[in-house]
Amino acid sequence: MSAGTSAGTGAGTGAGTGALTAASAAGIVLAGGRSSRMGTSKAALEWHGSTLLHRVAAVLVRTIDGPVVVVRAPGQVLPSLPRGVEVVDDPVEALGPLQGIATGLAALAGRAPVAFVCPTDLPLLHPAFVRRVLRGLGPDVDVALPVARGYPQPLAAAYRTTLAPRVAALVAAARMRPATLFAEVRTLRLDDATLLTDPELAAADPDLDSLLNVNEPGEYRGARARPAPEITVRRPGGRPCLVHAATVGGAAALFDVARPLLVTIDGAGETRDPLSPLVAGDTVTFLRADG
Repeated sequence: MSAGTSAGTGAGTGAGTGALTAASAAGIVLAGGRSSRMGTSKAALEWHGSTLLHRVAAVLVRTIDGPVVVVRAPGQVLPSLPRGVEVVDDPVEALGPLQGIATGLAALAGRAPVAFVCPTDLPLLHPAFVRRVLRGLGPDVDVALPVARGYPQPLAAAYRTTLAPRVAALVAAARMRPATLFAEVRTLRLDDATLLTDPELAAADPDLDSLLNVNEPGEYRGARARPAPEITVRRPGGRPCLVHAATVGGAAALFDVARPLLVTIDGAGETRDPLSPLVAGDTVTFLRADG
């Protein structure tokens, strides 16, 4: 595959030999933008009982097995983060997303082969989307780039961490457009139809709302007015219930479940964290509530 190659529905499935998965990936959340159009830090905006930054970082934590790093502006104050999430500082403030990508990739070099990169303002990011994009990184691909909703999505893409020096060199040369990088490396472009060939993503996020971001107050109000994700709750002695909740704590509050609580999400692992994020299609099972 040559640099900048586009993929059609066949070539872009990412399911071939050597495709990477969430088990071998890391995550990067870019939080250092100025939020000038919003007028306040987007990272700290409330989202159904959490903050945008906490939610996005926690979705990555539950999706991938490798480290998750948040890239912030120098000295930027952040809201609380999920346990284990690392924070790294951009060396210079306000140089744009390519600087943040360079910083994040450098922090992960040698620790994970690939990273999913996203901003702080994707409240509807779904693990199925993250997994689908990561599978686009086959052995001959450096960047898996969604071209969805009519636009390239460099901040919802997967990158090889070995690109860190090349991205840093572009920043040093003041070549700050992500498209410059994509023209120079082996880039697999994934359009809407190609992304949705994945049955898990097609079922969980058919409208690709994972890419819905908020840049100004009106967009935030519109996105915040959406109901929390629809999930299934199972309780001892009770029938499964369909409810809307964005966090484990939010689901517990609907049933007056006392804290501390113990739940599983989709039958995988156990958590007591009330801020554990929930996404559309989740099944939450309450195992015990200790009064």
